[in-house]
Amino acid sequence: MAFSLTSSAFAAGAAIPAQYTCKGADTSPPLEWNGVPANTATFAIIMDDPDAPAGTWVHWVLWNLPANAHSLPEGVPKREQLDDGARQGRNSFRKAGYNGPCPPAGATHRYFFRLYALDAKLDLAAGASRSQLDEAMKGHVLAETEYMGTFHK
Repeated sequence: MAFSLTSSAFAAGAAIPAQYTCKGADTSPPLEWNGVPANTATFAIIMDDPDAPAGTWVHWVLWNLPANAHSLPEGVPKREQLDDGARQGRNSFRKAGYNGPCPPAGATHRYFFRLYALDAKLDLAAGASRSQLDEAMKGHVLAETEYMGTFHK
């Protein structure tokens, strides 16, 4: 089975429901994954909007999810350190954890949830940026998969 990411909250390529955006509760959607590569030690997730006017806007940076995790529930707490040892970094809103779609009025934006299977636990302090996570993951990515949703105001 290929490494894959899904969400029960919306279909791939479909509109992200308002509850997962700034128009609603702004909670993270549930995510599930399958086909985990052998030797996976941890997972990382990056969610971003490549259609933002100022360039790619980062909505979520999370790493060191344990290898035995195969899903995330709706509403992951907006804390730098989670109970399972996972850490969250600063998004483009300069906040820890998930902040959902909140584009300017007008065009529909695409939001990519990217899941990385890593061969190591990353020695990266909570609150790190996406660029710091990208650097820390170099040489450790076993596989990558993505799931995309859309949103507009």
